[in-house]
Amino acid sequence: MAKESTTQRCKALGDRLKDAREADSKNDLIDAIKGALAVHAPLGSPSAIEAAGNRFKKAAADSGHLHQDVVKITDSGLPDVWTGNTGAKAAEVVGAAGRALDRQTTALHNGGIALHSLADALSAAQSQDSTARSELQQVLSSLGGREGLLDEWFEDDDDEAKRKKAQQAAIPHVESMLDAAKKADEAARAAARDLNKLASEARAGKLPVVNGVTSADKLMLAETSGPDGPTELNELLTANDMNRSGEYLNKMNDKDRADFEKLLAASGSPQERAYLMKALAAGHSLDEIRTFQNKIHGKTPEWLRTHLTPVYTRSEDKSSGGVNDDGSNRNTDTVNFGTGVWRQKIGENAGENTCVASSTVTARAMVDPLYALDLTGGPSGQENDPAAFQKRLLDEEHRVHAEGHGNEKGMEANGKGQVLEKEVSPHTGADFDYKKLPDDNARREILPDIEKAVADGKPVPIGIEGHDKDGKREGHALLIVGQEGNMLQVYNPWGFTTWVSEDDFINGHMDRAADNRVPTAYAVHLPR
Repeated sequence: MAKESTTQRCKALGDRLKDAREADSKNDLIDAIKGALAVHAPLGSPSAIEAAGNRFKKAAADSGHLHQDVVKITDSGLPDVWTGNTGAKAAEVVGAAGRALDRQTTALHNGGIALHSLADALSAAQSQDSTARSELQQVLSSLGGREGLLDEWFEDDDDEAKRKKAQQAAIPHVESMLDAAKKADEAARAAARDLNKLASEARAGKLPVVNGVTSADKLMLAETSGPDGPTELNELLTANDMNRSGEYLNKMNDKDRADFEKLLAASGSPQERAYLMKALAAGHSLDEIRTFQNKIHGKTPEWLRTHLTPVYTRSEDKSSGGVNDDGSNRNTDTVNFGTGVWRQKIGENAGENTCVASSTVTARAMVDPLYALDLTGGPSGQENDPAAFQKRLLDEEHRVHAEGHGNEKGMEANGKGQVLEKEVSPHTGADFDYKKLPDDNARREILPDIEKAVADGKPVPIGIEGHDKDGKREGHALLIVGQEGNMLQVYNPWGFTTWVSEDDFINGHMDRAADNRVPTAYAVHLPR
């Protein structure tokens, strides 16, 4: 089983532990013990991982020194020769460099911590497994060879006592091996999660070498965030945006690239430039982007965020705030456009069951600013009417619901896959793989892939369900839209975001993001 995942090894040991507990013959016990011993010990070299962590920490120290040098320039100001617009732009670049170096230093330091934590956990797990494995091998040896067919049929009192004694001795050792495997699995997942997140945050490096786009341009684009909420949680361009926009720029002919560079140069703010790049990443033509800029040019960062970014993170508070009687988190943020809300039709009009369509519309609006502006600003792109927005949103929700062959009961998985491929995939470049999540092992194993997709800037649709006391099923659709540490940010098409833990996702507590009718994540459409 050396090529199997850590989650699969945990499952195999869990199955063998069950076999050992239920063994009612010597041969059954021998098979269970041999099966446990056949499961590979935790893999990896703690010393090599620790050495990599040391290199990360040294790089963090070097980056910290460079950051201090840039801060000195920022604090003292640029020389007088840098005047007017040139000086202002240079100051912007220096400020962005300082922020990028601060983020880089933190990322490298945290990367070192993640690797050291993995090395320590893996070393402890390997030691625990080795001890338990050795003890279990001794139990196996004490049992001797397998019984013949007749001997197995007729187990006398002495043989039964020996078998039960061996069984009592074996079970704790298999339990210890399983515990070691779980610790190694949890440590590996935590390290993968943290390192994937840190890698995605190196956004400037995601933009390929493009003629006319300087390193300073890359830096400014990568470090531009919205005007509200924590800066590091609200960058406008994701890793996927940077990569796709660079690819589209490289495909342009010289004239089109020069025209696009003129659009960037004419932008009224760093945020406006970032949204033009996001529009390019979403796959829009130069003419479409030019029309888009005419609608947003000169708007304030707050106007741009309100009209073009439906979901943003308002604070660093990821706590539940306590739990309501229905199992839902008290700490939620409404996803609003003025007094309008990005939500499916609810309340007195509940029963349409358009959660899939609604979450798909929001997912597309998150990655396609032209689509978001069509909904918020109307045909002119200038409207600020929440009622008109709400009507357009509802009409679009109904269109997508029909597109996926939805009915009064909701939308089937095939229909959901179709609308995601049509509405979202063209703007992210990612196809969607439908994965069923029948148990906590499946949810645990898929989690790193979900977190990687989210870190890259691709919303992840999931399905949650529950059954009442009569066995009637209730289902709902959510989007995972953010991740920090072991917490997942979830958008609910009832019109809000909230945070749940990895353990909530794995162990059937997604009611935190909805209510106790639908606690279990049963499927995911994973962006690839």
